[in-house]
Amino acid sequence: MTSLIGMEPNTVEKPSVTVLGLGAMGAALARAWLAAGYPLTVWNRTPGRAAALAPEGARVAGSAAQAVAASTLVVICLLDDTSVDEVLAGVDVAGRDLVNLTTSTPAQARARAAWARRHGARYLDGGIMAVPPMVGAPEAGGYVFYSGSRGLFERHQETLGVPAGTTYVGEDAGFAALHDVALLSAMYGMFAGTAHAFALIRREDIDPAALAPLLADWLVAMIPAVHQTADQLCSGDYTTGVVSPLAMQVAGTPTFLRTAEQQGVSPELLIPYFDLMRRRLAEGGGEEDLAGVVDLLLR
Repeated sequence: MTSLIGMEPNTVEKPSVTVLGLGAMGAALARAWLAAGYPLTVWNRTPGRAAALAPEGARVAGSAAQAVAASTLVVICLLDDTSVDEVLAGVDVAGRDLVNLTTSTPAQARARAAWARRHGARYLDGGIMAVPPMVGAPEAGGYVFYSGSRGLFERHQETLGVPAGTTYVGEDAGFAALHDVALLSAMYGMFAGTAHAFALIRREDIDPAALAPLLADWLVAMIPAVHQTADQLCSGDYTTGVVSPLAMQVAGTPTFLRTAEQQGVSPELLIPYFDLMRRRLAEGGGEEDLAGVVDLLLR
């Protein structure tokens, strides 16, 4: 156990925080609270990771149970939901405010909230929209989605806002995970399109570094389509504000496929979306925008 000598004089006025899990993200969170002068207790299944924070002022707990007992606010940042089960098995969490930042599905988050209630704990779930270098760096723009008890979020908002920004998305404990996966899914869709674009030029005398700013600017120019799709889904009218109707877009898809074939590039990243576009057109959505594709994805 380390002394708090040398920390900021107002440390005693700040609430104690416990962090369970000190991988890259957990360690970044812990260091952000330490740098801000928060009394911090840490625990990790690999003891060396916790010991590395002791010189920075962290108290190192000998077990997960001891770490949970040290603070009312307990932040969990483990590998997965199964890891949370394993670490908290047999641990008394009654009276604790559990903030689970472990990546999970909405259903897992809701089940964890129910588990916390049964064990006498209060619960917030979180989805981290940042990578470790963005934690503790407000200018980087990282933030965390939180869902669950609004009162609990408001009670700890100042503390939770130290490592990264905070965005509360609702009382349903699953909403943070849902927002997290929704945004990341869109990100991977963008990465897929970017990969296809670079593959098209890969064998040509075109510098990828020269294409990159053109590609980035084009993607930024397309961002308003996100808002238009949301407005159309809310109104139920998928023809409002349409500039490039679905029928016209579908008519152009063979050019994309032929270009890929001629460039020796697999169209596998494009075909699923083009198939959905054709299905929507066959259902009579020729005058619509692309919002109708969303409905085709619902099972």
